[in-house]
Amino acid sequence: MKFAKDGWPTIGTLAVLALLFTALLPWLWPGMVMFVLLGFVLWFYRDPDRVFPDGENIFVSPADGKVVEIEPASHPFTGASLKVGIFMNAFSVHVNRAPCEGTVEYLEYVPGKKIAAFAPKASEVNERHYVGLRTAHGPVLLVQIAGLLARRVVCRVKRGDVLSAGERYGMIKLGSKVDIYLPSDVKLSIKVGDNVYAGETFLGVMNK
Repeated sequence: MKFAKDGWPTIGTLAVLALLFTALLPWLWPGMVMFVLLGFVLWFYRDPDRVFPDGENIFVSPADGKVVEIEPASHPFTGASLKVGIFMNAFSVHVNRAPCEGTVEYLEYVPGKKIAAFAPKASEVNERHYVGLRTAHGPVLLVQIAGLLARRVVCRVKRGDVLSAGERYGMIKLGSKVDIYLPSDVKLSIKVGDNVYAGETFLGVMNK
């Protein structure tokens, strides 16, 4: 099992503390508590490999979670588009991936609130980070949205970076949401309520 690189400092610290508590303290319970915490952190930062599905002109999910909204939308980077909102709970894999190949042309960080990420207005009022990709099918926008428990949005890319389809580009720590703005003429294969997986679940295809 692979782990997100953002988690290694926490994993290392807890592992050392668990070993020290077990070896040096006369009581068993402090070490046991630390090992339980270490297990939770390892589970939280898991980063399994994913296989991008075969096919041309397709988009895959940028996040693990449940589809909570599908609606027409607009943004200055994309213009008229189709927004898909994906809610990530505390037990989801929290690493985010590129839905297709593209070049990073737009980045924006917006400070904000931390209301429950599954609420529709979270996309407009919560802390969030925008990543705009220029793709062969037009602009695609990814929005990492902090949730009620999330305390850090990690975005690893900069303008000019070229992302391959399914490539890791960041993560959100604890419950959160990712919105993806797709071209309006995409034919979706998912619906509200579906569970999706980053870099693997087929979201839709460009209408020819």
